Formats: sequence, C-alpha cells, structure tokens
Amino acid sequence: MAFVHGKNGSFELDNSSGTLTALSSISNEFSFSQSIETAETTTFGSSAKSYITGLNDATISLSGLFDATSATVIEGTIDALIDGTNASASLVFGPEGNAAGKKKYSQEVIVTSYDISVPVGDVVSLSVEFQRTGTTTIGTYS
Repeated sequence: MAFVHGKNGSFELDNSSGTLTALSSISNEFSFSQSIETAETTTFGSSAKSYITGLNDATISLSGLFDATSATVIEGTIDALIDGTNASASLVFGPEGNAAGKKKYSQEVIVTSYDISVPVGDVVSLSVEFQRTGTTTIGTYS
C-alpha cells in the first residue's frame, strides 16, 4: 500500500472566462465529501428495516490563504454564478498532484458560500463551499 502526503494536492477552478486556473498556491486544505440517499422499503411484519439507494451527491470545501490576485479568480467565478453569466463552474482536483498518470476528479459545481476571515493577529484566510451539480468524473492527468 502506498500512502500519499497531501502537500502535492492540486486544485483548479474556472475563472470568470471559463478557463481552469490553478489555486493550489493559496490552498491549504481541501475536502471532497460524497453521500448517497437511501429510501426505506420496510413493510409491515418485517423485523428489520430495509433500504434502496437513491441519488448520490457531493460537496467540496476549500480553505486557504487570502491573496488578492488569486482571490479574484474565486470572486470572478462566484460573481459569474450569482449574476447568471455561468450556470456552473468546472472544478478539478488531484489528491496526489497533477503529474501525468495521477488520479483526478472533475465536476461542475455551484458556489454555496465564500468567506474571508481577517483576524487581527493572524494571516487573512478564505474558505469556499461548493455543491456538485451532475456527476464526478474520475480519470488521470495526461
């Protein structure tokens, strides 16, 4: 088994023009959470519950350090989503980095929150929450 350190993680998001732009240089934490709905199918007389699976879902969280230039990419994407210019944005991430042959996850997302934190005694940080719309494609970088 080959474990992987997170230091090489890669994260790209569409800018306001629809071009994937690397944001790894400002990001320091990324999470991808998947879930699947279940519907109960238990009937009278049963002694245990039964279920069927339904639709799958995913949310993505990104946090990092605020940099005005890189933040412009995120804010441009958010503005384009909010004003209706773009229905969604492309998001691609690679847990092991973006070298050829490494696994990558690609999906369309909408932004559900964007926060900038300005503590008096620490570095300015940002966090973004995304909701996947559609499916996630798992592939490899070429």
